[in-house]
Amino acid sequence: MKIDFLNLKRANEPHEEAIRQAVSRVVASGWYVLGEETAAFESEFASFCGVSDCVGVANGLDALYLILRAYGISRGDEVIVPSNTFIATWLAVSQTGAHVVPVEPDEQTFNIDPERIEAAITPRTRAIIPVHLYGQPADMDRINDIARKHGLRVIEDAAQAHGAYYKGRRTGNLGDAAAFSFYPGKNLGALGDGGAVTTNDRQLAATIRKLRNYGSSVKYQHELAGLNSRLDEVQAAILRTKLPHLDAENAQRAVVASAYIDALAPSQVKLPDVAAGSNSVWHLFVVRTPDRNALQSYLTSMGVGTSVHYPTASHHQPAYADQQWPELPIADSLQSQVLSLPMAPYLTANEIKIVVGAVLEYLQ
Repeated sequence: MKIDFLNLKRANEPHEEAIRQAVSRVVASGWYVLGEETAAFESEFASFCGVSDCVGVANGLDALYLILRAYGISRGDEVIVPSNTFIATWLAVSQTGAHVVPVEPDEQTFNIDPERIEAAITPRTRAIIPVHLYGQPADMDRINDIARKHGLRVIEDAAQAHGAYYKGRRTGNLGDAAAFSFYPGKNLGALGDGGAVTTNDRQLAATIRKLRNYGSSVKYQHELAGLNSRLDEVQAAILRTKLPHLDAENAQRAVVASAYIDALAPSQVKLPDVAAGSNSVWHLFVVRTPDRNALQSYLTSMGVGTSVHYPTASHHQPAYADQQWPELPIADSLQSQVLSLPMAPYLTANEIKIVVGAVLEYLQ
């Protein structure tokens, strides 16, 4: 029996008829950009996150960039980011002209380590971008305390943590603003690219609404040098059909994660560690082992799909080869040791049994 790392067809099957109806509704409306569906999704997602405003944009990278841009972060500034994250977090900073300042993760949660943040702050630091990696919120109380002490913005990269809670509050409502991605593989995924900014800063939201639409709030009047980054009506309508089911699907992911943890606890692999006060939505289930490549090859031979998030740390990417980076040994270690097992709400008990059976068989 072959078990895909992620099968988007299976993931979307429970929503298929509702998605068809949503697309048909948009087609029949004759309005395809910045219409009623986008406005309705923005309102619904803002309510879901517990914030005053949501602004739909084209993708998660743009969401991060637009927040930075709206806060006036630019060349000469510095932004603290995790050393261990998808490159989009770094790229958003680079696109503003600001300098990326990587900080190593906590080795238990793999999220940015608050203990290391303060040492990275300089007079040029303007913001901190904690990433809620793999679906677990970062240690936001400590990060916000540091930010307040130094007068910094806190911008959540919540692209992997739709619906997660930190001490009773949702991601998207834990800093000055947050960026979400609705890439198809996300917990709340569209059928194409999509993104959003959530915030309680009404002025920030108003600025981003202009920036995403060519810098305009009135047709043919351009107050800012903006860009074209709009969540389209079709994707907004699809997301509206899936949002009411997100908590239930996240709960099912937790069932899968619990089954993995129970079965693999006696093994030598390092299992995910969820910090007190945090609730992971298990976007990914990531184990760590120095024997990663051999384990992955074995699982592939047994028909179990896996992935590596991420095989090359951002500071080793050719895009950043022209810059000097500090020693980042934890990120370097993780890139050679982490392995993502299949994780989705549709996984059956039998499929979970096959995955853990193959892992344990290899480790014998």
